[in-house]
Amino acid sequence: MIHATLHQLKVFEATARHGSFTRAAEELFLTQPTVSMQVKQLTKAIGLPLFEQVGKRLYLTDAGRELFSTCQEIFNKLDQLEMTVADLKGMKQGKLRLAVITTTKYFMPRLLGPFCQKYPGIDVSLTVTNHERVIDRLANNQDDLYVMSQLPEHLDIVAHPFLDNPLVVVAPATHPLAHEKHISLKRLAEETFIMREPGSGTRRAFQKLLDSQGLSVKVRLELGSNEAIKHAIAGGLGLSVLSRHTLITDSSELTILDVEGFPIQREWYVVHLAGKQLSVVANTFFEYLQSAAKEFSETYAVSA
Repeated sequence: MIHATLHQLKVFEATARHGSFTRAAEELFLTQPTVSMQVKQLTKAIGLPLFEQVGKRLYLTDAGRELFSTCQEIFNKLDQLEMTVADLKGMKQGKLRLAVITTTKYFMPRLLGPFCQKYPGIDVSLTVTNHERVIDRLANNQDDLYVMSQLPEHLDIVAHPFLDNPLVVVAPATHPLAHEKHISLKRLAEETFIMREPGSGTRRAFQKLLDSQGLSVKVRLELGSNEAIKHAIAGGLGLSVLSRHTLITDSSELTILDVEGFPIQREWYVVHLAGKQLSVVANTFFEYLQSAAKEFSETYAVSA
């Protein structure tokens, strides 16, 4: 065991958590053969098999489970050491790990910029990914803080709202409804829509509003990114419901329709696991986020 390296333990822990060499390689930005080789070398150092493979899935052996538990203890201790060192340095140096869903790319860089300028010694790691991956990272406590709008129901978390996330109906600027006021939801349901994939928070919120009125809409396209949806709207392929923040930097090609029941009011939350001890860096960023978000809302408000 003395010959095992910290890098090998990190590779093993990721592989055990995902039950997959491929997923571990994606998370660690390594190739699959590299991950397999590191696990093989660690197995040799331990002297017992760590995994057994059934089909494409990897399962931990008894030795593997013991090592996985030990790895978690080691990494928790290292995290605590990192927090202690950051406290001793008094915010002059440290690391902040954030994981956020893709829609936040429209405002998180604008919030992070002033923070990084104020604390140039802080190394910020920002992971931007889909909702499912963010929840997976949260469940495994891989980061300091998480930003999302749709909160998980199966995890014990602490969530603080810090920014409004209004959902609006977006159309081409040349659409016949563009200059109408108080458009009924029934009239809106006659239009063709472009939507995010099933399960997205935005789509769920819109569907809940439709269900309350006994209405449905025709979905012409399902796209996996807000940018693709906006291009499709501009191309005249249909309307969509998007976070107002996605329109911060857009041109005059798009417009927000005045529809009853809109905007659908939601919020952005900063989240961490319940019981997690935040570092001084994470606590400082959390406090900064509260005030910076208010200023952001005033500066980058998007009018209908």
